Amino acid sequence: MPSTALARQHNDPGFPSLWEELRWRGLVQVSTDEEALAAVLASGSITAYCGFDPTAPSLHLGNLLQLLVLRRLQLAGHRPLGLVGGSTGLIGDPRPTAERVLQSKEQVADRVRLIADQVARFLDFDGEVAAEVVNNLDWTEGLSAIDFLRDVGKHYRIGTMLKKDAVSTRLNSEAGISYTEFSYQILQGYDFLELFRSRGCVLQTGGSDQWGNLTSGIDLIHRVEGKAVHAIGTPLITNSDGTKFGKSEGNAIWLDAVLTSPYAFFQFWLNTTDDDVVDRLKAYTFLTRAEIDELDLAQTDRPGLREAQRRLAWEVTALVHGDPAADAARDASAALFGTGELGAIDAGTLEAAITELPRTHGEPGDRLDALLAASGLAKSNGDARRAIAQGGVYVNNRRVEDADAVLGEPDLLHGRFVVLRRGKRTLAALVRA
Repeated sequence: MPSTALARQHNDPGFPSLWEELRWRGLVQVSTDEEALAAVLASGSITAYCGFDPTAPSLHLGNLLQLLVLRRLQLAGHRPLGLVGGSTGLIGDPRPTAERVLQSKEQVADRVRLIADQVARFLDFDGEVAAEVVNNLDWTEGLSAIDFLRDVGKHYRIGTMLKKDAVSTRLNSEAGISYTEFSYQILQGYDFLELFRSRGCVLQTGGSDQWGNLTSGIDLIHRVEGKAVHAIGTPLITNSDGTKFGKSEGNAIWLDAVLTSPYAFFQFWLNTTDDDVVDRLKAYTFLTRAEIDELDLAQTDRPGLREAQRRLAWEVTALVHGDPAADAARDASAALFGTGELGAIDAGTLEAAITELPRTHGEPGDRLDALLAASGLAKSNGDARRAIAQGGVYVNNRRVEDADAVLGEPDLLHGRFVVLRRGKRTLAALVRA
């Protein structure tokens, strides 16, 4: 995370405790004993961890929620550990439907490095509660199968393991479950035990769908060390219509700028529905309750301005990609629809902004009426000429007044792109052939 974002992050002092704020922000779906956990969080600095398996080359929005929980804990004076699963990534957390395809050790190692770098961006590594990124391969790679079965496996009961949701679902499916994935919960439990022993870690956070794996470590520590530790399961975020949050036409929204551009990231948040925007502001930003209440009121009084969505989009984009990228995405979004200067947008942001638009190819000297027809903004050359005559056609937000106009070299932004617009909001892109 950019240092400017870290510097302006604070928990809301209007809450009597961190626990109350986590509850208000909708970040607690399930937990160990609530009263005891609230007391632990209020009693002094503790160490907490969350695990991130390298199942992809980037983290996504579900992972971002976990990182922000760790950051909120750190801001409250607790030490966060970001665990990257170099060993659990080799095994694979059981999915409800089918066995994961095992990745090579080399591919997992490459992804571990990428994920570790991403985790490190969202935590502060200075000060009394400096964060640490750890890799569970460090304490499992040298562990023999015999030692693992004797020292760890003997504390697990098959009956209990079979009751875990992910396991029972797979057992009842055609695919079944391999011993490899069945053992995943033991490995995750061992991680908690190791971090308890080596770093005094007493809290694990994760998604509520991981609750069986979270409690695996709690049970193991209780059996081996006779100590009580804690866990928080965050809710699985869904949209108000019940669809899975963080999916766009089947594709995850990634934190890696190459996989999801800052502009596309910004647009995802900008398109949040009115029913969902306040919940997203609570969970994914560091805005205070008073600020969020004010945006909620603005949404009710002035819904057409979409102030809450615009603030949400900027805040989360700045959080992940930095202020300049958030500013560029905001300005590009405005400029596409005529309220900003397209020529001031950098080439990368502009290219990302027009990715989803209908497009055609053209060169200087091509007639604009033909290009409008080719782009789909007009049904024919004649339709395009009528639209120009009526004053409804724009090239890079400049109204076209001549029905016989041709594309000029200066029209090509960054020597490559042209934004065509008919009316207020119907857009197409022209890219130099």
